[in-house]
Amino acid sequence: MIDLATTLSAFMTRIAGDGDLDGLARLSGGANMESWAFDWAGRAYVLRRAPSAEYMADRPYGHADEAALVIAAHAAGVKAPEVVGVLADGDGMGTGYVMRRVIAEVNPAKILADPPPSLLADLGRELARIHAIPPAAIPDAIPLMNTGEALAELKARFLSYGGDRPAIALAIKWCEDHLPAPSDPVLVHGDYRMGNVMVDADGLAAVLDWELAHRGDAHEDLAFGCMTVWRFGRLDKPAFGVGSLDGYFAAYEAAGGAKVDRGRFRFWLVYRTLWWALGCLQMGQMWRNGADPTVERVVIGRRTAEQELDLLLLLETEAPEGERVRPLPSATSASVEPVGEPTNREIVQAVRDWIEDTIKPGTEGHAKFEAVVAMNALGIVLRDLDAGIRAEDAELAAALLAGTTTLAEPGLLARLRRDALDKCAVDSPKYAALAAARADWRG
Repeated sequence: MIDLATTLSAFMTRIAGDGDLDGLARLSGGANMESWAFDWAGRAYVLRRAPSAEYMADRPYGHADEAALVIAAHAAGVKAPEVVGVLADGDGMGTGYVMRRVIAEVNPAKILADPPPSLLADLGRELARIHAIPPAAIPDAIPLMNTGEALAELKARFLSYGGDRPAIALAIKWCEDHLPAPSDPVLVHGDYRMGNVMVDADGLAAVLDWELAHRGDAHEDLAFGCMTVWRFGRLDKPAFGVGSLDGYFAAYEAAGGAKVDRGRFRFWLVYRTLWWALGCLQMGQMWRNGADPTVERVVIGRRTAEQELDLLLLLETEAPEGERVRPLPSATSASVEPVGEPTNREIVQAVRDWIEDTIKPGTEGHAKFEAVVAMNALGIVLRDLDAGIRAEDAELAAALLAGTTTLAEPGLLARLRRDALDKCAVDSPKYAALAAARADWRG
Protein backbone atom coordinates (compact mmCIF):
# COMPACT_ATOMS: atom_id res chain seq x y z
CA MET A 1 0.00 0.00 0.00
CA ILE A 2 1.35 3.42 -0.93
CA ASP A 3 1.35 6.42 1.38
CA LEU A 4 -1.04 8.39 -0.81
CA ALA A 5 -0.83 11.57 1.26
CA THR A 6 2.95 11.73 0.92
CA THR A 7 3.13 10.88 -2.77
CA LEU A 8 0.24 13.18 -3.65
CA SER A 9 1.84 16.04 -1.71
CA ALA A 10 5.05 15.62 -3.70
CA PHE A 11 3.08 15.59 -6.96
CA MET A 12 1.09 18.73 -6.09
CA THR A 13 4.25 20.55 -5.03
CA ARG A 14 5.72 19.78 -8.43
CA ILE A 15 2.73 20.95 -10.49
CA ALA A 16 1.16 23.64 -8.28
CA GLY A 17 3.87 24.90 -5.96
CA ASP A 18 4.23 24.74 -2.20
CA GLY A 19 1.21 24.06 -0.07
CA ASP A 20 -0.38 21.76 2.48
CA LEU A 21 -2.56 18.74 1.76
CA ASP A 22 -5.87 18.77 3.63
CA GLY A 23 -9.05 16.70 3.71
CA LEU A 24 -7.84 13.73 1.64
CA ALA A 25 -10.85 11.40 1.38
CA ARG A 26 -11.97 8.62 -0.94
CA LEU A 27 -15.21 9.55 -2.66
CA SER A 28 -18.02 6.99 -2.50
CA GLY A 29 -19.10 5.06 -5.56
CA GLY A 30 -17.27 4.94 -8.85
CA ALA A 31 -17.80 1.58 -10.51
CA ASN A 32 -14.52 1.80 -12.43
CA MET A 33 -12.01 4.27 -11.02
CA GLU A 34 -10.96 5.59 -7.64
CA SER A 35 -11.63 9.25 -6.93
CA TRP A 36 -10.01 11.12 -4.06
CA ALA A 37 -11.01 14.61 -2.96
CA PHE A 38 -8.48 16.90 -1.31
CA ASP A 39 -7.46 20.51 -0.80
CA TRP A 40 -4.08 21.96 -1.71
CA ALA A 41 -3.08 25.47 -0.72
CA GLY A 42 -6.74 26.28 -0.09
CA ARG A 43 -8.06 25.05 -3.45
CA ALA A 44 -10.22 21.97 -4.05
CA TYR A 45 -9.05 19.13 -6.30
CA VAL A 46 -9.90 15.55 -7.25
CA LEU A 47 -7.42 12.77 -8.01
CA ARG A 48 -8.73 10.19 -10.44
CA ARG A 49 -6.67 6.98 -10.54
CA ALA A 50 -6.86 3.30 -11.42
CA PRO A 51 -7.29 0.86 -8.52
CA SER A 52 -4.71 -1.51 -10.07
CA ALA A 53 -2.42 -1.79 -13.07
CA GLU A 54 -4.36 -4.87 -14.18
CA TYR A 55 -7.49 -2.77 -14.36
CA MET A 56 -6.05 -0.67 -17.21
CA ALA A 57 -4.52 -3.58 -19.12
CA ASP A 58 -7.31 -4.12 -21.66
CA ARG A 59 -8.31 -0.50 -22.15
CA PRO A 60 -7.82 1.07 -25.59
CA TYR A 61 -6.06 4.12 -24.13
CA GLY A 62 -4.57 5.18 -20.83
CA HIS A 63 -5.05 8.03 -18.43
CA ALA A 64 -2.68 10.36 -20.26
CA ASP A 65 -4.86 10.19 -23.39
CA GLU A 66 -8.02 10.44 -21.31
CA ALA A 67 -6.67 13.56 -19.65
CA ALA A 68 -5.76 15.02 -23.05
CA LEU A 69 -9.34 14.42 -24.20
CA VAL A 70 -10.78 16.14 -21.12
CA ILE A 71 -8.45 19.07 -21.74
CA ALA A 72 -9.64 19.25 -25.37
CA ALA A 73 -13.29 19.12 -24.33
CA HIS A 74 -12.77 21.87 -21.74
CA ALA A 75 -11.02 24.02 -24.36
CA ALA A 76 -13.96 23.48 -26.75
CA GLY A 77 -16.38 24.98 -24.25
CA VAL A 78 -17.76 21.71 -22.85
CA LYS A 79 -18.41 21.70 -19.11
CA ALA A 80 -15.58 19.22 -18.53
CA PRO A 81 -13.35 19.45 -15.46
CA GLU A 82 -10.12 21.42 -15.67
CA VAL A 83 -7.14 19.03 -15.63
CA VAL A 84 -4.11 20.41 -13.80
CA GLY A 85 -1.68 17.48 -13.95
CA VAL A 86 -1.20 13.90 -15.12
CA LEU A 87 0.53 11.25 -13.02
CA ALA A 88 3.85 9.90 -14.26
CA ASP A 89 5.52 6.58 -13.41
CA GLY A 90 7.88 8.29 -11.03
CA ASP A 91 5.03 9.74 -8.96
CA GLY A 92 4.37 6.33 -7.41
CA MET A 93 0.58 6.49 -7.52
CA GLY A 94 -0.19 4.40 -10.58
CA THR A 95 -1.99 6.06 -13.48
CA GLY A 96 -4.39 8.97 -13.29
CA TYR A 97 -4.69 12.72 -13.24
CA VAL A 98 -5.71 15.61 -11.00
CA MET A 99 -8.55 18.04 -11.75
CA ARG A 100 -9.92 21.11 -10.09
CA ARG A 101 -12.93 20.03 -8.09
CA VAL A 102 -16.34 21.27 -9.19
CA ILE A 103 -18.60 22.02 -6.23
CA ALA A 104 -22.04 20.77 -7.26
CA GLU A 105 -24.39 17.83 -6.70
CA VAL A 106 -23.64 14.48 -8.35
CA ASN A 107 -26.07 12.19 -6.51
CA PRO A 108 -28.85 11.27 -8.99
CA ALA A 109 -31.47 10.84 -6.28
CA LYS A 110 -30.87 14.37 -4.98
CA ILE A 111 -30.74 15.88 -8.47
CA LEU A 112 -33.89 14.16 -9.69
CA ALA A 113 -35.83 15.00 -6.56
CA ASP A 114 -35.82 18.66 -7.62
CA PRO A 115 -34.04 19.21 -10.95
CA PRO A 116 -33.42 22.80 -12.03
CA PRO A 117 -35.83 23.90 -14.78
CA SER A 118 -33.08 24.14 -17.40
CA LEU A 119 -31.59 20.68 -16.83
CA LEU A 120 -33.15 18.80 -19.76
CA ALA A 121 -32.19 21.57 -22.18
CA ASP A 122 -28.71 21.71 -20.60
CA LEU A 123 -28.23 17.97 -21.15
CA GLY A 124 -29.22 18.24 -24.80
CA ARG A 125 -27.04 21.31 -25.38
CA GLU A 126 -23.98 19.85 -23.69
CA LEU A 127 -24.19 16.63 -25.66
CA ALA A 128 -24.42 18.62 -28.89
CA ARG A 129 -21.26 20.48 -27.85
CA ILE A 130 -19.43 17.21 -27.20
CA HIS A 131 -20.45 15.88 -30.61
CA ALA A 132 -19.27 19.11 -32.24
CA ILE A 133 -15.69 18.88 -30.95
CA PRO A 134 -13.50 19.05 -34.09
CA PRO A 135 -11.88 15.75 -35.09
CA ALA A 136 -8.46 17.43 -35.13
CA ALA A 137 -8.82 18.24 -31.41
CA ILE A 138 -9.49 14.63 -30.44
CA PRO A 139 -6.36 12.67 -29.37
CA ASP A 140 -5.31 10.08 -31.94
CA ALA A 141 -5.58 7.30 -29.33
CA ILE A 142 -9.36 7.71 -29.03
CA PRO A 143 -10.67 4.75 -31.09
CA LEU A 144 -13.30 4.59 -33.81
CA MET A 145 -16.09 2.18 -32.94
CA ASN A 146 -17.23 -0.22 -35.64
CA THR A 147 -20.70 -1.23 -34.45
CA GLY A 148 -20.71 -4.64 -36.12
CA GLU A 149 -17.31 -5.53 -34.69
CA ALA A 150 -18.33 -4.24 -31.25
CA LEU A 151 -21.48 -6.37 -31.31
CA ALA A 152 -19.44 -9.41 -32.31
CA GLU A 153 -17.13 -8.73 -29.36
CA LEU A 154 -20.12 -8.57 -27.01
CA LYS A 155 -21.32 -11.89 -28.39
CA ALA A 156 -17.90 -13.45 -27.88
CA ARG A 157 -17.82 -12.20 -24.29
CA PHE A 158 -21.29 -13.61 -23.69
CA LEU A 159 -20.15 -17.01 -24.90
CA SER A 160 -17.00 -16.81 -22.76
CA TYR A 161 -19.21 -16.16 -19.72
CA GLY A 162 -21.14 -19.36 -20.41
CA GLY A 163 -23.55 -18.17 -23.11
CA ASP A 164 -26.45 -19.34 -20.97
CA ARG A 165 -28.62 -16.29 -20.27
CA PRO A 166 -31.64 -16.39 -22.64
CA ALA A 167 -32.60 -12.72 -22.36
CA ILE A 168 -29.08 -11.68 -23.32
CA ALA A 169 -29.04 -14.11 -26.24
CA LEU A 170 -32.38 -12.68 -27.41
CA ALA A 171 -30.93 -9.16 -27.37
CA ILE A 172 -27.77 -10.13 -29.22
CA LYS A 173 -29.81 -11.75 -32.00
CA TRP A 174 -32.10 -8.71 -32.22
CA CYS A 175 -29.13 -6.36 -32.52
CA GLU A 176 -27.59 -8.53 -35.22
CA ASP A 177 -30.86 -8.39 -37.16
CA HIS A 178 -31.23 -4.61 -36.74
CA LEU A 179 -27.63 -3.42 -37.15
CA PRO A 180 -27.80 0.15 -38.54
CA ALA A 181 -25.76 1.42 -41.47
CA PRO A 182 -22.58 3.34 -40.53
CA SER A 183 -23.00 7.01 -39.70
CA ASP A 184 -20.64 9.99 -39.79
CA PRO A 185 -18.58 9.56 -36.59
CA VAL A 186 -18.48 12.13 -33.81
CA LEU A 187 -16.81 12.12 -30.41
CA VAL A 188 -19.01 9.91 -28.22
CA HIS A 189 -18.66 10.47 -24.48
CA GLY A 190 -19.74 6.87 -23.89
CA ASP A 191 -21.04 7.29 -20.32
CA TYR A 192 -23.29 10.35 -20.56
CA ARG A 193 -25.88 9.77 -17.84
CA MET A 194 -27.11 10.69 -14.38
CA GLY A 195 -24.32 9.83 -11.97
CA ASN A 196 -21.71 11.27 -14.34
CA VAL A 197 -23.01 14.83 -14.47
CA MET A 198 -22.90 17.46 -11.74
CA VAL A 199 -25.76 19.88 -11.21
CA ASP A 200 -26.26 23.06 -9.22
CA ALA A 201 -29.10 25.56 -8.92
CA ASP A 202 -28.24 27.03 -12.31
CA GLY A 203 -28.33 23.68 -14.14
CA LEU A 204 -25.65 21.38 -15.51
CA ALA A 205 -22.29 22.20 -13.90
CA ALA A 206 -19.91 19.48 -15.13
CA VAL A 207 -19.64 16.34 -17.26
CA LEU A 208 -17.48 13.66 -15.60
CA ASP A 209 -15.98 10.23 -16.36
CA TRP A 210 -14.60 10.33 -19.91
CA GLU A 211 -12.90 6.93 -19.79
CA LEU A 212 -15.30 5.29 -22.29
CA ALA A 213 -15.05 8.01 -24.94
CA HIS A 214 -14.63 6.97 -28.57
CA ARG A 215 -15.57 8.06 -32.06
CA GLY A 216 -18.88 6.69 -33.27
CA ASP A 217 -22.62 7.16 -33.68
CA ALA A 218 -24.09 10.18 -31.87
CA HIS A 219 -27.25 8.14 -31.14
CA GLU A 220 -25.26 5.94 -28.78
CA ASP A 221 -24.74 8.91 -26.44
CA LEU A 222 -28.34 10.06 -26.93
CA ALA A 223 -29.67 6.66 -25.86
CA PHE A 224 -27.38 5.78 -22.97
CA GLY A 225 -28.71 8.29 -20.44
CA CYS A 226 -32.26 7.23 -21.32
CA MET A 227 -31.76 3.61 -20.23
CA THR A 228 -34.12 2.63 -17.42
CA VAL A 229 -31.29 1.93 -14.98
CA TRP A 230 -29.91 5.46 -15.32
CA ARG A 231 -33.28 7.11 -14.68
CA PHE A 232 -33.14 6.05 -11.04
CA GLY A 233 -36.81 5.26 -10.61
CA ARG A 234 -38.25 8.10 -12.74
CA LEU A 235 -39.90 5.70 -15.17
CA ASP A 236 -42.39 8.31 -16.40
CA LYS A 237 -39.58 10.58 -17.64
CA PRO A 238 -37.67 8.64 -20.32
CA ALA A 239 -34.95 11.26 -20.86
CA PHE A 240 -32.53 10.94 -17.93
CA GLY A 241 -35.44 10.79 -15.48
CA VAL A 242 -35.82 14.52 -16.11
CA GLY A 243 -38.27 14.92 -18.99
CA SER A 244 -39.58 13.72 -22.33
CA LEU A 245 -37.67 12.37 -25.30
CA ASP A 246 -39.26 15.04 -27.50
CA GLY A 247 -37.93 17.79 -25.24
CA TYR A 248 -34.49 16.22 -25.04
CA PHE A 249 -34.17 15.69 -28.78
CA ALA A 250 -35.42 19.23 -29.49
CA ALA A 251 -32.81 20.71 -27.14
CA TYR A 252 -30.05 18.63 -28.75
CA GLU A 253 -31.04 19.66 -32.28
CA ALA A 254 -31.49 23.33 -31.30
CA ALA A 255 -27.91 23.36 -29.97
CA GLY A 256 -26.52 22.13 -33.28
CA GLY A 257 -26.89 18.38 -32.93
CA ALA A 258 -27.94 16.42 -36.01
CA LYS A 259 -31.60 15.45 -36.42
CA VAL A 260 -32.38 12.44 -34.26
CA ASP A 261 -33.31 9.19 -36.00
CA ARG A 262 -35.76 7.36 -33.73
CA GLY A 263 -34.95 3.98 -35.25
CA ARG A 264 -31.23 4.38 -34.57
CA PHE A 265 -32.05 5.63 -31.08
CA ARG A 266 -34.03 2.44 -30.37
CA PHE A 267 -31.17 0.25 -31.63
CA TRP A 268 -28.72 1.96 -29.30
CA LEU A 269 -31.12 1.79 -26.36
CA VAL A 270 -31.22 -2.00 -26.78
CA TYR A 271 -27.50 -2.25 -27.55
CA ARG A 272 -26.33 -0.27 -24.52
CA THR A 273 -28.73 -2.15 -22.22
CA LEU A 274 -27.18 -5.35 -23.58
CA TRP A 275 -23.71 -3.83 -23.16
CA TRP A 276 -24.36 -3.03 -19.51
CA ALA A 277 -25.81 -6.51 -18.86
CA LEU A 278 -22.50 -7.96 -20.04
CA GLY A 279 -20.61 -5.22 -18.21
CA CYS A 280 -22.22 -6.40 -14.98
CA LEU A 281 -21.17 -9.98 -15.69
CA GLN A 282 -17.67 -8.69 -16.41
CA MET A 283 -17.52 -7.18 -12.94
CA GLY A 284 -17.77 -10.68 -11.51
CA GLN A 285 -14.93 -11.81 -13.77
CA MET A 286 -12.77 -8.92 -12.56
CA TRP A 287 -13.31 -10.06 -8.98
CA ARG A 288 -12.51 -13.66 -9.89
CA ASN A 289 -9.24 -12.83 -11.65
CA GLY A 290 -8.12 -10.46 -8.90
CA ALA A 291 -8.10 -7.27 -10.99
CA ASP A 292 -10.49 -5.69 -8.49
CA PRO A 293 -11.13 -7.70 -5.31
CA THR A 294 -13.72 -5.35 -3.79
CA VAL A 295 -17.14 -6.54 -2.66
CA GLU A 296 -18.66 -3.87 -4.90
CA ARG A 297 -17.57 -5.86 -7.96
CA VAL A 298 -19.53 -9.00 -7.04
CA VAL A 299 -22.60 -6.97 -6.11
CA ILE A 300 -22.59 -5.15 -9.47
CA GLY A 301 -22.15 -8.54 -11.10
CA ARG A 302 -25.59 -9.47 -9.80
CA ARG A 303 -27.19 -6.38 -11.38
CA THR A 304 -27.29 -8.27 -14.66
CA ALA A 305 -30.85 -9.24 -13.73
CA GLU A 306 -31.94 -5.61 -13.95
CA GLN A 307 -30.76 -5.36 -17.53
CA GLU A 308 -32.32 -8.68 -18.50
CA LEU A 309 -35.65 -7.37 -17.23
CA ASP A 310 -35.17 -4.14 -19.20
CA LEU A 311 -34.23 -6.04 -22.35
CA LEU A 312 -37.48 -8.00 -22.19
CA LEU A 313 -39.42 -4.76 -21.70
CA LEU A 314 -37.71 -3.31 -24.77
CA LEU A 315 -38.10 -6.41 -26.97
CA GLU A 316 -41.46 -7.86 -25.93
CA THR A 317 -43.13 -5.94 -28.77
CA GLU A 318 -41.41 -8.40 -31.13
CA ALA A 319 -43.74 -11.15 -29.86
CA PRO A 320 -47.21 -11.77 -31.35
CA GLU A 321 -50.10 -10.08 -29.54
CA GLY A 322 -51.35 -13.42 -28.24
CA GLU A 323 -48.02 -14.05 -26.51
CA ARG A 324 -47.93 -10.57 -24.98
CA VAL A 325 -51.22 -11.19 -23.18
CA ARG A 326 -50.50 -14.79 -22.15
CA PRO A 327 -50.62 -15.29 -18.34
CA LEU A 328 -47.35 -15.90 -16.52
CA PRO A 329 -46.43 -19.25 -14.97
CA SER A 330 -46.73 -19.45 -11.19
CA ALA A 331 -44.02 -17.95 -9.05
CA THR A 332 -41.63 -20.09 -7.02
CA SER A 333 -43.08 -21.20 -3.69
CA ALA A 334 -41.64 -19.89 -0.42
CA SER A 335 -39.05 -21.94 1.49
CA VAL A 336 -39.88 -23.90 4.65
CA GLU A 337 -39.01 -22.23 7.97
CA PRO A 338 -36.09 -23.95 9.77
CA VAL A 339 -36.51 -25.61 13.16
CA GLY A 340 -33.17 -27.39 13.79
CA GLU A 341 -29.56 -26.16 13.67
CA PRO A 342 -28.85 -22.70 12.23
CA THR A 343 -29.15 -22.78 8.48
CA ASN A 344 -26.85 -21.11 5.95
CA ARG A 345 -29.48 -18.40 5.64
CA GLU A 346 -29.46 -17.71 9.38
CA ILE A 347 -25.66 -17.57 9.51
CA VAL A 348 -25.61 -15.04 6.67
CA GLN A 349 -28.37 -13.06 8.40
CA ALA A 350 -26.34 -12.96 11.61
CA VAL A 351 -23.28 -11.58 9.78
CA ARG A 352 -25.39 -9.00 7.96
CA ASP A 353 -26.99 -7.86 11.23
CA TRP A 354 -23.55 -7.57 12.80
CA ILE A 355 -22.32 -5.31 10.02
CA GLU A 356 -25.44 -3.15 10.25
CA ASP A 357 -25.51 -2.87 14.04
CA THR A 358 -21.80 -2.90 14.94
CA ILE A 359 -19.58 -2.07 11.97
CA LYS A 360 -21.56 0.46 9.90
CA PRO A 361 -22.27 2.93 12.77
CA GLY A 362 -18.53 3.31 13.39
CA THR A 363 -17.60 4.13 9.81
CA GLU A 364 -17.83 7.15 7.55
CA GLY A 365 -17.08 8.14 3.97
CA HIS A 366 -15.97 5.32 1.67
CA ALA A 367 -15.75 2.85 4.56
CA LYS A 368 -19.45 3.36 5.25
CA PHE A 369 -20.19 2.91 1.55
CA GLU A 370 -18.29 -0.40 1.62
CA ALA A 371 -20.25 -1.55 4.68
CA VAL A 372 -23.51 -0.85 2.86
CA VAL A 373 -22.25 -2.74 -0.20
CA ALA A 374 -21.34 -5.72 1.99
CA MET A 375 -24.84 -5.66 3.51
CA ASN A 376 -26.34 -5.58 0.01
CA ALA A 377 -24.20 -8.56 -0.99
CA LEU A 378 -25.38 -10.59 1.98
CA GLY A 379 -28.97 -9.55 1.27
CA ILE A 380 -28.67 -11.07 -2.20
CA VAL A 381 -27.39 -14.31 -0.69
CA LEU A 382 -30.25 -14.40 1.81
CA ARG A 383 -32.88 -14.01 -0.89
CA ASP A 384 -31.09 -16.46 -3.15
CA LEU A 385 -30.97 -19.13 -0.44
CA ASP A 386 -34.72 -18.76 0.06
CA ALA A 387 -35.71 -18.71 -3.61
CA GLY A 388 -33.26 -21.05 -5.32
CA ILE A 389 -33.63 -19.12 -8.60
CA ARG A 390 -31.29 -19.79 -11.53
CA ALA A 391 -31.06 -17.64 -14.66
CA GLU A 392 -28.99 -20.01 -16.80
CA ASP A 393 -30.41 -22.06 -19.67
CA ALA A 394 -27.68 -22.77 -22.20
CA GLU A 395 -29.90 -24.74 -24.59
CA LEU A 396 -32.55 -22.02 -24.85
CA ALA A 397 -29.91 -19.28 -25.10
CA ALA A 398 -28.22 -21.09 -27.98
CA ALA A 399 -31.54 -21.50 -29.82
CA LEU A 400 -32.36 -17.80 -29.41
CA LEU A 401 -28.89 -16.82 -30.52
CA ALA A 402 -29.22 -18.97 -33.63
CA GLY A 403 -32.72 -17.68 -34.40
CA THR A 404 -34.22 -21.18 -34.36
CA THR A 405 -36.35 -20.10 -31.41
CA THR A 406 -38.11 -16.71 -31.31
CA LEU A 407 -40.66 -14.89 -29.20
CA ALA A 408 -43.34 -16.32 -31.47
CA GLU A 409 -42.93 -19.70 -29.72
CA PRO A 410 -46.03 -20.28 -27.54
CA GLY A 411 -45.35 -19.60 -23.89
CA LEU A 412 -41.73 -18.46 -24.31
CA LEU A 413 -42.28 -14.78 -23.57
CA ALA A 414 -44.35 -15.65 -20.50
CA ARG A 415 -41.58 -17.93 -19.25
CA LEU A 416 -38.87 -15.32 -19.84
CA ARG A 417 -40.97 -12.71 -18.05
CA ARG A 418 -41.47 -15.01 -15.07
CA ASP A 419 -37.77 -15.82 -14.90
CA ALA A 420 -36.80 -12.15 -15.15
CA LEU A 421 -39.19 -11.14 -12.38
CA ASP A 422 -38.02 -13.89 -10.05
CA LYS A 423 -34.30 -13.29 -10.65
CA CYS A 424 -34.56 -9.51 -10.31
CA ALA A 425 -36.54 -9.95 -7.08
CA VAL A 426 -33.55 -11.83 -5.68
CA ASP A 427 -30.77 -9.61 -6.99
CA SER A 428 -32.36 -6.11 -7.06
CA PRO A 429 -35.72 -6.13 -5.27
CA LYS A 430 -35.84 -2.32 -5.08
CA TYR A 431 -35.27 -1.81 -8.81
CA ALA A 432 -38.09 0.49 -9.90
CA ALA A 433 -38.71 -1.31 -13.18
CA LEU A 434 -39.36 -4.55 -11.30
CA ALA A 435 -42.54 -3.26 -9.65
CA ALA A 436 -43.69 -1.69 -12.93
CA ALA A 437 -43.07 -4.89 -14.90
CA ARG A 438 -44.78 -7.01 -12.23
CA ALA A 439 -47.89 -4.81 -12.48
CA ASP A 440 -47.80 -4.72 -16.28
CA TRP A 441 -47.26 -8.46 -16.62
CA ARG A 442 -49.50 -9.25 -13.63
CA GLY A 443 -46.69 -11.18 -12.07
